[in-house]
Amino acid sequence: MITVPKFFNTAGPIQQDIHYNVDPLKRINLDEIMDLIDQRKYFILHAPRQTGKTSCLLALRDYLNEQGEYIAVYANVEAGQAARNNVEEVIRSTIGTIAERTGTVLGNDVAWDIYDELCRRNGQINSLLTSFLKRLSETLPRPLVLFIDEIDALVGDSLVSVLRQIRAGYDQRPQHFPI
Repeated sequence: MITVPKFFNTAGPIQQDIHYNVDPLKRINLDEIMDLIDQRKYFILHAPRQTGKTSCLLALRDYLNEQGEYIAVYANVEAGQAARNNVEEVIRSTIGTIAERTGTVLGNDVAWDIYDELCRRNGQINSLLTSFLKRLSETLPRPLVLFIDEIDALVGDSLVSVLRQIRAGYDQRPQHFPI
């Protein structure tokens, strides 16, 4: 691989090996966030644009996976914005993104297999995301921590459907639903 001198990044999440940066885990209160995760709470990381939220989530994902107590997956669902109020397309896009990112973390296709099985059963779109996350969580050997980025890009009924389906599994954490 070519060695690149470090430079200032203005185009997205940092890559610590090539970008000048402040360690993303030092920019957040890691103890407080770990308490929230250990307490199985949902939380929002809110800050202005281009301030390092995604870099922090990616670093947190890597940190959690290195610790070995959780399986952490980061998924950016912004692509669903193009479907606007087509709830079915947004739900399928969201699940596809989570399945793809889960496969990267696990190094297998277990999430895609779950999605394919649920689609063959003709699952109701209003519960497909909930069913997918439940089955995925039950399949994994450790609790799943799911970081969803850019969810605010979704609009209208699509956003409501995604949020309600995530909320629907809240009482089943951590054995049967992501934290």
